[in-house]
Amino acid sequence: MKMRSMTPMRVAKTGYILMSLIFCALGLLFILRPDQSLAVMGRVLGIAMIAFGAFKLVGYFSRDLYRLAFQYDLEFGILLVVLGIIVLPRSEDVMGVLAAALGIAILADGLFKARIATDSRAFGIRDWWVILVLAVITCGAGGLLVLRPWQGARLLARLLGVSLLCEGGLNLCVAVSTVKIIDHQHPDVIEVEYTGI
Repeated sequence: MKMRSMTPMRVAKTGYILMSLIFCALGLLFILRPDQSLAVMGRVLGIAMIAFGAFKLVGYFSRDLYRLAFQYDLEFGILLVVLGIIVLPRSEDVMGVLAAALGIAILADGLFKARIATDSRAFGIRDWWVILVLAVITCGAGGLLVLRPWQGARLLARLLGVSLLCEGGLNLCVAVSTVKIIDHQHPDVIEVEYTGI
């Protein structure tokens, strides 16, 4: 039987890890330097969202062993690409455009990752509870970003940074904990035995 190519899964896992680290770095930048040029940070974030969306789409179609990490990534991959495309031309006004849209995406991703955590528990993955805790924290950060209880630009930039840091950490944990690459994986087949009548 022909072996399945692991290249798409390796690309997706590596991209997930890389983009998670970039989101964490951008989050730290927004937290530590909220007055930095928002236009530049907005462009970088727009490009990062498009790239992460592309990696999510690759992950969705890679058919990883557990089918956990990438199960909701068709929708989120498309959403991130669209948000990235929306943010790029409006990078000067990144805070107003981005806060609500990214907050909704982060909140939704946290909710779906909470589901992945419960599915991981059923699969026997020991770190399922870490995913669940990070998902709850990410939901809280995304919810605050949507509600924006503070109106100041600096506070909003820092809240955006916290949300990006939570999102990056959550995706990093999910990629490392639930994406297993087995070199000699066979393609999915359904074995049936046909008996003539």
